[in-house]
Amino acid sequence: MRHQRRESKEASLSFLDVISCGFGAIVMLLIIARVGDPAALEETERQLQGTVKELQERLFDIRGEAVVLNEEMKSRREQLSELTDRVARLRAQLASVEKQSDDLAQSRVLEQEQLKLALQVLSEEMERLLPQSQAQNQLIGGVPVDSEYIIFVIDTSGSMQMAAWQRVQTEMINILNIYPTVKGIQVMNDNGQYMFSNYRGRWMPDSPDMRRQILNQLRNWAPFSNSSPVEGINAAIQTFYRPDRKISIYTLGDDFSGRSIRRVVKAVDNLNQAQRGADRLVRIHAIGFPVHFPPGRTPSASAVKFAALMRELSYNNGGTFIGLTSLQP
Repeated sequence: MRHQRRESKEASLSFLDVISCGFGAIVMLLIIARVGDPAALEETERQLQGTVKELQERLFDIRGEAVVLNEEMKSRREQLSELTDRVARLRAQLASVEKQSDDLAQSRVLEQEQLKLALQVLSEEMERLLPQSQAQNQLIGGVPVDSEYIIFVIDTSGSMQMAAWQRVQTEMINILNIYPTVKGIQVMNDNGQYMFSNYRGRWMPDSPDMRRQILNQLRNWAPFSNSSPVEGINAAIQTFYRPDRKISIYTLGDDFSGRSIRRVVKAVDNLNQAQRGADRLVRIHAIGFPVHFPPGRTPSASAVKFAALMRELSYNNGGTFIGLTSLQP
């Protein structure tokens, strides 16, 4: 009997062990398994997925913007390179212009000094000649008017026609007015072409009607001219010079296109053979029109040469050179 009680007691302990192990396994399963509301977990997962998607889209946008910015930066760099090259070219051009400006300024200073010297010499010569002429000849406005014949040699070049022709007509009237009566008149251009071809090589008779014809013809008279009075002066002296004639040649012009002033002066001296100064029978007067003397600017070389030539010719041939200061009549 004692032996049977011991077996029952061992069986009860085994059952408790099994129950305890099972309970422990259930506890472990509860610990391992998820704890919480499944719906809440699903909502959280959806939110996380939405956030990830939004961040991915934002990342794509940022990458696209980065590509655009890179392209703009590349374009700006190219523009900067072009601007840098242009600035370099402009600086080189500026340096060249500054050098040319310096050279031009130096040339202008030299020309102005030469012009001042020429004007000074001209003024001195005019002051010296004026008292001598007044003592020996009848003068009007400093111009000897004792001649019996007058010849006009007029520059008909384009510059004179466009800028000074109205003043030329006024000066023609003034010159004719200081000679009330003369024995003969002739008009030719600086190339030796006659105003009236039917009076070629001979004097036109002086009369009020002839003077009106000359002034009327002068308004539209425009034969070819090479802007050099040499041919006209030579033609006038060779054709009309006579020892018994008192002749005055009036040269009206604005510039001289020839090369040598000395050669022209020598040629006229050979033609107009008489003693130096006022004793020469052919007087040469000149009126210079300031077509090429723009205010505030350096006059042209041809205009300076004309003034020098006419000063020398008028001095050597008993005449007067007058340089006008305005083109207004």
